[in-house]
Amino acid sequence: MELPYSLFLSFLLLFICSTSVSPSSSTTDIFTEALLNLKSELTDPQNTLEDWSISPEPDPSQPAIQSCSWPGITCNGNKTSVISIDLSGRILSGSLSGEKLAVFQDLQHLNLSYNSFSGALPVEIFNLTELRTLDISRNNFSREFPGDISLAGMKNLVLIDAFSNSFSGPLPRNLPQVETLEVLNLAGSYFSGGIPPVYGSFRSIKFIHLAGNFLSGEIPPELGNLQTLTHMEIGYNSYEGGIPQQFGNLSAITYLDIADANLSGPIPKVLSNLTKLESLFLFKNQLVGLIPWELGRVVSLTDLDLSDNLISGPVPESFSGLKNLRLLSLFYNSMNGTVPDSVAELPSLETLLIWNNLFSGPLPKDLGKNLKLEWVDVSTNYLVGPIPAKICSGGGLLKLIMFSNNFTGTLSPLVSDCASLVRLRLEDNSFSGEIPLNFTLISDISYIDLSRNNFTGPIPSDISRAANLQYFNVSGNRGIGGTIPTGIWSMQSLKNFSMSGCNVSGEIPAFGSCESVSVIELNDNALSGSLPESISSCRELEWVDFSRNHLTGQIPKGIARLPALSALDLSRNNFTGPIPREFRDSLRLRQFNISFNDVSGPIPSSKVFKSMDQSSFLGNERLCGAPLRPCPGSIGILGSKGTKGKLILVLLLCLGLVVLTALLALGIFHFIKGSRKGHWKMVSFDGLPRFTPNDIMRSFEVSEPIPTPQGPVSKAVLPTGITVSVKKLEWDSKRMEILSGFITRMGEARHPNLTRLLGFCHNREVAYLLYDHLPNGNLGERIGAKRDWREKRRVINGIARGLCYLHNECFPPIPHGDLKLNIVVFDENMEPRLTEFGFRYLARFNSGSSQIGTTEKGPGEFSGAIKEQLEMDVYNFGEIIIEVLTNGRLASAGDSIHNKPKEVLLREICSENAGSIQEEVQLVLEVALLCTERPASDRPTARDALKLLSEHKSLRK
Repeated sequence: MELPYSLFLSFLLLFICSTSVSPSSSTTDIFTEALLNLKSELTDPQNTLEDWSISPEPDPSQPAIQSCSWPGITCNGNKTSVISIDLSGRILSGSLSGEKLAVFQDLQHLNLSYNSFSGALPVEIFNLTELRTLDISRNNFSREFPGDISLAGMKNLVLIDAFSNSFSGPLPRNLPQVETLEVLNLAGSYFSGGIPPVYGSFRSIKFIHLAGNFLSGEIPPELGNLQTLTHMEIGYNSYEGGIPQQFGNLSAITYLDIADANLSGPIPKVLSNLTKLESLFLFKNQLVGLIPWELGRVVSLTDLDLSDNLISGPVPESFSGLKNLRLLSLFYNSMNGTVPDSVAELPSLETLLIWNNLFSGPLPKDLGKNLKLEWVDVSTNYLVGPIPAKICSGGGLLKLIMFSNNFTGTLSPLVSDCASLVRLRLEDNSFSGEIPLNFTLISDISYIDLSRNNFTGPIPSDISRAANLQYFNVSGNRGIGGTIPTGIWSMQSLKNFSMSGCNVSGEIPAFGSCESVSVIELNDNALSGSLPESISSCRELEWVDFSRNHLTGQIPKGIARLPALSALDLSRNNFTGPIPREFRDSLRLRQFNISFNDVSGPIPSSKVFKSMDQSSFLGNERLCGAPLRPCPGSIGILGSKGTKGKLILVLLLCLGLVVLTALLALGIFHFIKGSRKGHWKMVSFDGLPRFTPNDIMRSFEVSEPIPTPQGPVSKAVLPTGITVSVKKLEWDSKRMEILSGFITRMGEARHPNLTRLLGFCHNREVAYLLYDHLPNGNLGERIGAKRDWREKRRVINGIARGLCYLHNECFPPIPHGDLKLNIVVFDENMEPRLTEFGFRYLARFNSGSSQIGTTEKGPGEFSGAIKEQLEMDVYNFGEIIIEVLTNGRLASAGDSIHNKPKEVLLREICSENAGSIQEEVQLVLEVALLCTERPASDRPTARDALKLLSEHKSLRK
């Protein structure tokens, strides 16, 4: 039967149309379309998803799902479904839409780690019931982790890794519904509240990491029910109470870390039941009592860290059974007794850290005979005797730290020939004999401190062979004598050379190619000759001390040109000639002392020298200029020796008599006017003309109020046009003498990083303090402004220098008392200056809220309570560092920053400081962490903090 012609044409047309459809117009599969939509919503600065595109020409050999061949995408065997999405480490950012993920119902693995995703985590992820692993670590997801949805349908999920994000709110309580979950990592976010007791009902959990959050409350004893758990980290939070006794039931646990968690109470004896435990970290808590004898039964232990607690008593003898122990860290406790001989018998011991305890007696004589000992730190105890002869017999000892004990004897040949050593600290002991270090053999050593001992004989002549030596200090060994080794300055790595008080004689060697040295301390010796002009080649020099020697000649001009020089002490020598004028251009010089020489001529005219104390220049009879007496040329206005000069002198004397008469009349007037409140008196310090109280009071009448959080401050313009900031203090007349004496000490404080107190005007009831007015605002107003890393370092170091001057250069020290962002003001060069230092102390003492006052030492000096004020200043400085590093994001974070792992903080801060060097950021962050330590006795002094910041050295031993 033939088809009708019209029907034939219809079929033919349909065939032609069906075969001529363009491939580009074909419908994209739902998976590829979802991934393209996801790509369009993300920021991809490195174009890592460039290959995520559709080819205009179809390839018949390719699967139906075009995205199966894309990077990071894995499909199932027959290429009909996407089972894995891996976008890790692509520096992607943006928020995720749950709608784009809903199509991946067969998805088994989702990895978004090491990116910058933000916003809420889409709840639709937990509808993907085939999902086995979810890794969103190291991102910036925020808000609450989905905790109110049912997860009963997640029958395959094994891993949830959300480490290092910004989640907040409570820990999700629904996670135990996932019966297959083995790994849970929620560390490094901002979760708060307690650990849910329901977390003790996980069926298959092996790994839990909740550290570095803001968790609180008691640790739930229900966690002891986790029979499958092998690894638990819940430290770096702030709990209440102690370690639950139920933790003795964690029969499978191999790794337990509850460090820095505010734990209290004793270490439970039941931890000895954990027969598989390999690593136990309980450091930085408030644990008390003895170390349980039973802990020696846990023979599987390889790492035990109980440092920084309140533990007392001896090291248990039972520790002799810990044959697998590699790390024994007990430092910073109150442990006592002798170090048992059994410690030396541990065959696997690599690291022994027992510093800052109360241990006494000698060290075990066989310590080190095993072949694995690498790090020994027994410093700051009451240990005696010699260095164990076998300390380095294994040939692997890297660090030997024994300072601040009562050790005696000589350096054994095993120490002097210990080729593996990189760090040797024996300072503050009673060692004697020569220094037999074989630098040809120990060529890798980088740090040597033998100061404050009784060593004799010269420094070994082969010291220049120590190519990696950075720090060398033998100060305080009077018997060393000899001369400074030639070639010492040319050592390629040397940064610190300290040989003070060693009875060294001879001349200072030429500096040659002095490229790396930043600190030279040769004070209190018998050096003679001149200071070599070649010191100008030491371009990295920051701190130089040649005081108390017999040096002669002129001060080299080249030393004034050193770009990094911040401190120079040449006092008590025999230098002659002028102070080089080049010091006027020294930008970083903060401390300068040439007292008790024979230097002459004018002191260079610069702000740096004008701000220095007179004591830096005393003992040079022919020296003049600020801050000493004016130079003769500065009064040339009186004319020559002729008649004209004499006439001008007479006129000036007459004018002076007229002024004196006027002042006397004015004083009588004010005596009558101010009889009720007593005389108004004016005390001027360096930098303020001799105004009368009337001048000051008339200026106040037109003063402008300045709103500040510290109290009433006004701006006033004095008769000469000087603008000052005025701070008012109402005082008790009974305390007036003591307070005015303290204000005088405040006014004598002069430093480039302090705002000058110019003077004060007072009667018996009130005082007005006059400060330099700096119109460039304060740090609180500018904390959100963008600063490069170099500028931030300048601000932090400037604050540190000002605080160090108040605490360590003033005697008695002056506490700031109210250090915060708004107190840091900027001068015309945008240098930071501390203002209103000491004022809060004045107010507290005047109100009677402080017991600090006069002591047996004398008027105006302090009782012991000042220590608390100084420690609080250091704490506040640490908080300021954190605010500067985070552009104000972390305010008043002195306590909370200790609850986050350091590596998380470092990563966050580095991301906020473009152009910074991670090592420098880490250094500054470590200083901030030290300054905000609790208890306060753990904090460094302001001088130590400045030295750590200035010397760019690691804080770790």
